[in-house]
Amino acid sequence: MSLIRLQNITRSYEMGAETVHALCGVTLDIQRGEYVALMGPSGSGKSTMMNLLGCLDTPSSGTFELNGSLVSKMDDNQLAEIRNREIGFVFQSFHLLPRSTALHNVELPLVYAGIPTEERRELAKASLRHVGLGDRMLHKPNELSGGQRQRVAIARALVNNPAIMLADEPTGNLDSRTGEEIMLLFDELHRKGNTIIVVTHEEDIARHARRIIRLRDGLVAADEKNVRSMPRAMAVS
Repeated sequence: MSLIRLQNITRSYEMGAETVHALCGVTLDIQRGEYVALMGPSGSGKSTMMNLLGCLDTPSSGTFELNGSLVSKMDDNQLAEIRNREIGFVFQSFHLLPRSTALHNVELPLVYAGIPTEERRELAKASLRHVGLGDRMLHKPNELSGGQRQRVAIARALVNNPAIMLADEPTGNLDSRTGEEIMLLFDELHRKGNTIIVVTHEEDIARHARRIIRLRDGLVAADEKNVRSMPRAMAVS
């Protein structure tokens, strides 16, 4: 069974007297363990698609199944629950609490999930060590570099073992060298079995993914394997 299954998804918005058709009948599946880049120019429907995949919005029509749950029919409370359980978010602007330590920032999804204090602290420590920040747990965001802040955000996204890590322009606020380090971390996380969806407009970021889905005018314009990103043995098989 597919981890994500979209069937004939549409999403329309009322903008004054005008109706904007952001998605116009999108059908696609994403399997567990895939590494997907979602691309498209301004107005392509890319941001709308990200909001739907992240359970921040629901479609106007069509069906969306995530990990066996019919998300497209959920109410706001159910969507909030599935976001916390199934999706780890990584944003361009990090979205860290400025007065809290890296450890507390990573603990937050576990607080919302009702995990006891000692257990969530150990899980958060393990997640920070996983992204190479075992020696920065008690630092606050203003005491960390941009790359380290994004690593904290990635640790937070992973701490509750979500079905999907959804990253929106994850290197947008980083210099090119630091951005490449973050993408190499995503490569490593994918090799360890994480399902990753990166929303980006940058070709060099998308090239890290194994599959690139391109949207245009609310439709899937291209959906292709990215052979250049694959290990040599996979690429020639």
